[in-house]
Amino acid sequence: MPKTLKTEQYRYFCTVERPLHNQLDRASLVAKLDQESGERTTLSLYRYAQVANPPFLRDHLFAVWQPIGVLGRIYVSSEGINAQLSLPTHQLDAFKSSCEDIDWMNNIRLNIAIEGAPKSFLKLIVKVRDKIVADGLDDDTFDVTDCGRHVSAKEFNELAKQEETVVVDMRNHYESEVGHFKGAILPAAETFRDEIREVEDLLADQKDQNIVLYCTGGIRCEKASAYLKHKGFPNVHQLEGGIIEYVRQVRSEGLPNRFKGVNFVFDERMAERVTEEVVSKCHQCGEASDDLTNCANAACNVLMVQCRSCAEKMSHTCSDGCLTFIALPQDEQKEKRSGQRSKRRTLKQPSEARKADD
Repeated sequence: MPKTLKTEQYRYFCTVERPLHNQLDRASLVAKLDQESGERTTLSLYRYAQVANPPFLRDHLFAVWQPIGVLGRIYVSSEGINAQLSLPTHQLDAFKSSCEDIDWMNNIRLNIAIEGAPKSFLKLIVKVRDKIVADGLDDDTFDVTDCGRHVSAKEFNELAKQEETVVVDMRNHYESEVGHFKGAILPAAETFRDEIREVEDLLADQKDQNIVLYCTGGIRCEKASAYLKHKGFPNVHQLEGGIIEYVRQVRSEGLPNRFKGVNFVFDERMAERVTEEVVSKCHQCGEASDDLTNCANAACNVLMVQCRSCAEKMSHTCSDGCLTFIALPQDEQKEKRSGQRSKRRTLKQPSEARKADD
C-alpha cells in the first residue's frame, strides 16, 4: 500500500465499487449541472513530484473526487499532477482535505479562477500521461527542480519596469493573442513543446539579463525556467501562480495592473476577463474582438477569434466551406467526417514572435 494514503482512506477506495469514468452524454451532463442549486468554484493546481504508481493515483482521485462533485481535466504521471477543475463551493474543505491526505500534495497551491462559471467543466476526466505537460524535453539531462526564482505580483511589476528585464509569455500564441502583459515577448509557437526551443533561440543574445517568465497558473514556467537555467541563463524568474495569482494579488493589494485583455483558459469558458481592453482582432473581418470560439464544423473545430457579427454571418464557422458543410444533413456530415481529423489547431498563426505594446 502506498505510504502517501491514509489507511482508512485506502480501505474505502478498495471496498467501494463505482465506475471510474464518466458514463453520461453531454446533454445529460448539462442537465445535471442545471439541477445543482449551489455555487461552484473553478480552480487549477499542479505539483511536480515523484509518483511511484500513477495508475493507482488516477483511480484513487476519481474515486474520492467524483462523490463530492469534482468536474474537470486532471493529468497524473510519474512526475506529478496537473489539474483544472470545478467543484461545489461547499465541498471546498473536503477537497482540500483529500489533497492533504496525499503527502506530496500537502499545502498545494489552489489557483482560484478569476471569473467563476457553473459550467466551466461538464465531466470528470482523470488520465495517466507520460508527462503532466507535454514539453518534449529529456528530464534526465537537467535538474527539473532547479527552477527560476518565484516573484510576487509586486516584484513582477518592479522587474518589468526595468530596462534590463525581458518578460516572456510562455503560453501558446493563441493564448497570448487575446491577453498579455505590457511589453512582453509573445512567441509564435502553437505548442509548449515548440515554444521552449523558440524562446531559447529568441533569448540567445540576452542570457545575462533578467528573464521573467509567466503563464496561466505557473506550471509551464516551472519546467521552462529550469531548462533555461540549465542552458546557461543565470537570472531566470517566474511569476508565482501565473496570471491567475497575479490578478488576485493586484486586486487584493491595490497594485498597478500590467496585464491587458482576457486570460485564455482551457475549459468551457474559453477566457476570463481581466481588463476591458481588447488587444486582438476578429480573424475574419479584422474588427477589434477577443471572442474565442471553435469552428461549428466538428470535422474542422479550429480555434479562432470571431466577432459577434461574423459569428452570426458565418454561423460560427471559419470558412465558406465549413458553412456549406454544416448545412448538410447530420447523417451526411457524420459520414463525410468519419476518419477525418483537422490538420490545423488555429485559424491564424503568426509567422514570428512579436513584442506587446507597453
